[in-house]
Amino acid sequence: MKLTISRESLLTPLQSIAGVVEKKQTMPVLSNVLLEAEDNTLTLTGTNMEVELIGRVTPVHVDQPGRITVPARKLADICRALSEETPIELALEGDRLHVRCGRSHFTLSTLPAEHFPNVEDEAESFRLELPQKELGRMLDATAFAMAQQDVRYYLNGLLLEVDQGHVRTVATDGHRLAMAHQELATGCPELRQVIVPRKGVLELARLLDDVETPVTLVIGENHLRATVGAYTFTSKLIEGKFPDYNRVIPRGGDKIVMADRAALKNMLQRAGILSHENIRGVRLNLSSDQLQVFANNPDQEQAEDALAVEYQGESLQIGFNVGYLVDVMNALDEEQVKIILSNPNSSALIESQTDNRCLYVVMPMRL
Repeated sequence: MKLTISRESLLTPLQSIAGVVEKKQTMPVLSNVLLEAEDNTLTLTGTNMEVELIGRVTPVHVDQPGRITVPARKLADICRALSEETPIELALEGDRLHVRCGRSHFTLSTLPAEHFPNVEDEAESFRLELPQKELGRMLDATAFAMAQQDVRYYLNGLLLEVDQGHVRTVATDGHRLAMAHQELATGCPELRQVIVPRKGVLELARLLDDVETPVTLVIGENHLRATVGAYTFTSKLIEGKFPDYNRVIPRGGDKIVMADRAALKNMLQRAGILSHENIRGVRLNLSSDQLQVFANNPDQEQAEDALAVEYQGESLQIGFNVGYLVDVMNALDEEQVKIILSNPNSSALIESQTDNRCLYVVMPMRL
């Protein structure tokens, strides 16, 4: 294999693919990127057996076609350190890949391409297209609520739901829930629900730009495949049944609070400084047109703050994990936030005042 390529053309897909490749691998070949050169195209593939990312670069000057795997992070670090102006030559000589750029010369170890695992092809059951910016918005609005290393493995991912008239993303860790939806004529004949693992969600979100250009999603029995420009992304799906999110959404709350989102976020962050390090609990006192927040910790330190809000109703005292509330404020991008409460033991329903495409549920804490 021998080819010449510009630094930027090689570095851009290499950085994306290096993010998929895990640092610590049980199989050495999983730390490598698969390079395949033919017909003036260089194809790069990285995988951790759960997600796979393929990037294609064209046109590339290919002198000799071939395929080989090399350490992904080392090749990315080398490219990053090289001059932007000078083209890079990659040449396979024996079992070593030689990287030359001007006067710089690097020799990398390789492993045979035959050792590299392929994600098995499977029959697609459904395909849809939607704008990159909309899918990116939905992932950004919900991904933070996914669980991390929960024994309930189906919570360590994000529910993607498609039916004839909408696409929806839902994530929960059992203490909070985030949901976003987009009305879209999908042509899906029946309700489809798949759970995309955490790593897959984060890597897919990185590929998406804030543009109207479509992303194509192909849903199979065991995999989700997304085509974004020159990239093809594949993720295994989590087997299991996602909780019925509709049962979690509180109904009939009679205490409606309207607040400035940025001011509320700042107040919560200030109070959170002196909350208990582990449970992060704060107490909210709601009264006519005012919201007070109180926090304390085992060192007998206290924080107290107040914010003017729109509220007319009975007083209410309720506790929350302050980090969960701040996460919601970060996910919303409207100026005003709407909080619906009913009693100290019921979850809060939080949504934007004008955009009803996202909603959040946060369970209360006993303090």
